[in-house]
Amino acid sequence: MEYAVKLADPASSEPETADLEGWTVVEGSPSMKTWVLHTSEDGSMISGYWEATPGTYHAVYNEYEFVHMMEGRVTITAEGGKPVVLGPGDAFVIEPGFKGTWKIDEPIRKHFAIKLK
Repeated sequence: MEYAVKLADPASSEPETADLEGWTVVEGSPSMKTWVLHTSEDGSMISGYWEATPGTYHAVYNEYEFVHMMEGRVTITAEGGKPVVLGPGDAFVIEPGFKGTWKIDEPIRKHFAIKLK
């Protein structure tokens, strides 16, 4: 098998503009764009970029996601948990089973890697 480095360039594809499965708007009128720029050969991983405008979503996670925040500011609050404010340069993980809110305080852009079931 040959391995290669693949450049992730959002300009190389059109984004998906529908809200993610499990995400429901609960405040404001946020919108999102998702660029899936790579899918692993076995289909178990995807990675790309995600952007969203201010507002609040209630999110339910079924997969493991690694996030690196590139721009903006978001406050993530797990149900029954304390708010966590994240901004440019922050990296974090959301585990399967997470339920809570993403309050997008400033337009955000993140790079993600998701392990699919």
